[in-house]
Amino acid sequence: MCVIALAYQTRLLGPLVLIANRDEAYARASTPLAWWDDAPDILGGRDLVAGGSWLALDKRGRFAAITNIRTGQPHHGTRSRGELVPRFIGGDDSALVFARTLAQERSQYAPYNLLFGEMRDLYHYNSQHDRLSRLTPGIHTLSNATLDTPWPKCRRLAGNLQACQRPPDAMTAFAWLGDRSLPDSRELPNTGVGLALEKMLAPVLITGRDYGTRSSTLLVAQPRGDISLSELTLNPGGSHGAKRHYTLRPDPNYRKTVCEENPA
Repeated sequence: MCVIALAYQTRLLGPLVLIANRDEAYARASTPLAWWDDAPDILGGRDLVAGGSWLALDKRGRFAAITNIRTGQPHHGTRSRGELVPRFIGGDDSALVFARTLAQERSQYAPYNLLFGEMRDLYHYNSQHDRLSRLTPGIHTLSNATLDTPWPKCRRLAGNLQACQRPPDAMTAFAWLGDRSLPDSRELPNTGVGLALEKMLAPVLITGRDYGTRSSTLLVAQPRGDISLSELTLNPGGSHGAKRHYTLRPDPNYRKTVCEENPA
C-alpha cells in the first residue's frame, strides 16, 4: 500500500475502519483480493513477482499491511518487503515477538512501514528508524514517511473519516480513494525525488504513465466481530476494474474450523 487511513477504536466507527490505495508499477504482475490457493487461511491480494502481499488478513483475524518509505535514494533489499505480510498473518508469534524479528532482520529489506496485529490490537513498525509503536484510539494515516506524517493526501483521507457518523460503504470509500486533487506545490513533501515526481505522487489516486494506483481497499471490523473486506481494482489511468467483497467472522481456533465467507 502507499496510502492508508484508519479510524481505530473510535466511538462512531467501531473497532476499525481502514481505507487504502496500493500504488505500484503497472507492469508488476499481481492477483486481486482472494483466498490464496497455497495458503487457504489467507485473504488478500498477491504480488506474483515475489509472492508476498501489500495487505491481507487470515481467518483468525490477524492483519498486516505494508508501505515503502520514500527516501530519495535507491534501496534494494535482499528480500521482498511484501513477504512480511503473510509471514506475520500466517504465523503464530504475537505482534511483540514478531517485532523483535523485524528489528533483527531489517537490514535485509528496503525501508518500510508495517501495520500489523489483530483488529483490536494494532502496531506500527518503521524499519528506517527501528521504531515500534502501539496504535492509540483515533484517526491515523500512513503513507511513505511514517505514522501520522501529515502529507496532503493523508490529511484528505483523515478528514473523510473524521466527518463520518458511521462506517462508510464501499462506494463512498472508493470515491474518497479516487480523489485526483493535486495540492498546492508549497504543501508537497520534499522526499528527494524532485518536484515533478512529488507532484505525480501527491494525489490520493496516482495516474502516472508507468506507475499508479492499482487497487483500493476498504476494511471494516464490526463490534460483534465480523470483518468485511472490499477491493476495487484499477486500470492504468484510474478507470475502474473489478470489485470484490468478502465477509468473515474470525475464529482464534480456525485451523480446526471452517470460517464463513461471502464473496460477491
